[in-house]
Amino acid sequence: MKPIHAPVTRRTSFQPAWWLPGPHLQTLWSPFCRTPPHLSRRRERLWLEDGDFLDLDWHGPHEADAPLVLVLHGLTGSSSSLYVLGLQRELDARGWASVAINWRGCSGEPNLLPRGYHSGVSEDLATAIRHLKATRPLAPLYAVGYSLGGNVLLKHLGETGDDCGLQGAVAVSVPYRLDQCADRIGLGFSRVYQAHFMREMVAYVKNKRTLFSHQGQPEHLSTIERLGSLDNLRTFWDFDGRITAPLHGFSDAHDYYRRASSRYYLGGIRVPTLLIQSSDDPFVFRHSLPEAHELSASTRMELHAHGGHVGFVEGSPQKPAYYLERRIPDWLEVCR
Repeated sequence: MKPIHAPVTRRTSFQPAWWLPGPHLQTLWSPFCRTPPHLSRRRERLWLEDGDFLDLDWHGPHEADAPLVLVLHGLTGSSSSLYVLGLQRELDARGWASVAINWRGCSGEPNLLPRGYHSGVSEDLATAIRHLKATRPLAPLYAVGYSLGGNVLLKHLGETGDDCGLQGAVAVSVPYRLDQCADRIGLGFSRVYQAHFMREMVAYVKNKRTLFSHQGQPEHLSTIERLGSLDNLRTFWDFDGRITAPLHGFSDAHDYYRRASSRYYLGGIRVPTLLIQSSDDPFVFRHSLPEAHELSASTRMELHAHGGHVGFVEGSPQKPAYYLERRIPDWLEVCR
């Protein structure tokens, strides 16, 4: 493995697209304007010990020793998020296999329990890693997480240290301090994103309620109904206090944010890890980003002046390019 460089650097080859000025255009271009990559993938259902499931979407070579990358999507995303598809396509072009996780209830089918997924659900990630290592024991295993998925990944790495099960990791556009990010997304134009997330997350819970009602599962239905009305959930503080916390064993939103925020776990990371972040991320305050002294010796942060949230678009209007899809595989190859 090549040596890790200085913990924080602003020198990179990323040149933001001139035709997408500002963080919001960088953030919104891909989900609204990018042509979706078309991949042939194989879906596997991973059953969990509590009776629930995760759906995994495989792509790339089948050789037993081909390097394998686990890809973790963000809030209200899925394995079909364009940044996931784009990375899987690029990894395949380089001879690497990949498997994209769908957090509970994110694969197009409601999950089976009242609980769902959240920014600190590292126990589900640990289960997926154990499964992949058992399935392909000869394959070196890496992970890449975006936004919420990046937060889960870093929390897992910090909790488990040398026993994380991975040889390297990349985390992109991470909400390191969930409490502060819940405040940031309620400001200015970012409230548009907040409103979108609220619609999606409330629909996620309503789908569960409908499923439990139709399937005649009164105990599960009662758990959802005890949460109270799903109306007037306008902010992350509202949703996480009334829904996320009680469903997942936290006392309130403050307790959830404190126990799930990855910034508190960074010092425990022991494997080569790259953090890619932009200073203009419309979801994350600049002061929410970790300082160099908080990073472990195996961690490097690339801090870009621009790039938005999981944006990092470069190139021309006629031929846009995606920095993350060349930078992440480059980094993983260095880790081998």
